[in-house]
Amino acid sequence: QLLEAKASLSLAQAQHTVQLQQAKAQINNMVPKKQFEQLQNTLREEQCKTQQLQESLQQQAEQTCRQLVRVQEEHEQLLQAAVEQAEGLEQSLRNAEAVLAEKAAQLRDGQAQLSRNKLVIEELRGENRRLAMALEAAELKQKSMEEKNQLLEEQASALKQLIGKITPASLS
Repeated sequence: QLLEAKASLSLAQAQHTVQLQQAKAQINNMVPKKQFEQLQNTLREEQCKTQQLQESLQQQAEQTCRQLVRVQEEHEQLLQAAVEQAEGLEQSLRNAEAVLAEKAAQLRDGQAQLSRNKLVIEELRGENRRLAMALEAAELKQKSMEEKNQLLEEQASALKQLIGKITPASLS
């Protein structure tokens, strides 16, 4: 709009200059009074138009300048808001990374503890197998001892009977 207004102003000024030169040329050629007055009226009209165009152009320039300032302020506010939002997101990201790092450390600790527990369980299973085998051997030994004990009891009973038979026979 500003460029259009400037172009209109330049065109009007050029027309004004041409008309002024024509008027002077006509005056020099002894223009009749009626025509001279008509040319003066036309000149005044063109000067009014030129002044109006200049005022309009000035108003448009001021309005455009105010709009430009408003737009620039809005852009600055939007930029500031975007910067603040980016900083907030960056802080959130750092916090999330710290939480993830802590969770990862806890998982590593948990995995290490799990590995240690598996080793302990394997050791306990091995010990349990050894104890089960020892228990089985002890049970077999006990059974064997019980059988021997039974055999000895039977032999002792047989000896008692034999002694019981031998003793009355030797007394008689």
